Amino acid sequence: MAKRPVIIDCDPGQDDAINLLLAMASPDDLDILGITTVAGNVPLSLTERNTRQMCDIGGRTDLLVFAGCDRPMQRELLTAENVHGSTGIDGVDIVEPETPLADGHAVDFIIDSLLSATQAIALVPTGPLTNIGTAIQRNPAILDRVAEIVLMGGAMREGGNHSPSAEFNILADPHAADIVFRCGRPITVFGLDVTHQVLATVERRERIRSIANPAGQATAGMLDFFNRHDTAKYQSLGAPLHDPCTVAYLLQPDLFELKACNLTVETGSELTMGHTAVDFWRVTDRPHNIRWAHAVDADGFYDLLVQRLERFSDE
Repeated sequence: MAKRPVIIDCDPGQDDAINLLLAMASPDDLDILGITTVAGNVPLSLTERNTRQMCDIGGRTDLLVFAGCDRPMQRELLTAENVHGSTGIDGVDIVEPETPLADGHAVDFIIDSLLSATQAIALVPTGPLTNIGTAIQRNPAILDRVAEIVLMGGAMREGGNHSPSAEFNILADPHAADIVFRCGRPITVFGLDVTHQVLATVERRERIRSIANPAGQATAGMLDFFNRHDTAKYQSLGAPLHDPCTVAYLLQPDLFELKACNLTVETGSELTMGHTAVDFWRVTDRPHNIRWAHAVDADGFYDLLVQRLERFSDE
């Protein structure tokens, strides 16, 4: 089977960082054309550095990493150091990356890559949708070359994790999210309803800790830090590993159950700003614009993650 060309758009964040390692461990499946970074979990200067450090750890210093938008399209910057720590990837030692920052802006790279593509490209955003929304707004012709958008964001039954009714990625830039969800391309969405099912329990973290390579050790360290916030918040057995659901789906889609739905983003009310209204039971006549992930084989998810991280030992 031919490798799938992808652009990963992210704001590392421990879970974004682990998602990058999962993608880099899968070169036979994914052709990573570039990684674009956006302000989100931490400011842009940290998300681009964290991305480059993950490229170092994954042995992919050849990957193109671009810095993108440093604030949302219309709102003030929202960050989440209380969750991810001051660096965004607390749990690993921070060093100056060998992987260079590519020249140019992430939005320009997304537009140029899509306009020149001979094969449609999958976009994989795991942070605020500012870069993607800006690219669509600036040049809608790129949509003809978007194979699909596979993103982490939103919530239905789970409400919100950064406000009573909104998940962080959508709340951080609801106007960009609104553009993306109205773009007309196939979109698969991994919101809190499914990511809260893939908990990094003690047993699962110990499996990862036993992987004797830098990627496995970095993942274990980041999960140890990440766990301290969400286990206290949710009184759960482990923190939910949100962003790796996107790449896990690209690699093994049968891990997930999906349902065609309409999703509309709230952009007008401060009370519910960034809320994702998912018409799961089709109580409106609004047309389907997404596939909503609502169930996952969590054990299979962690089996896949462990198997792929172990591949770094073979290099």
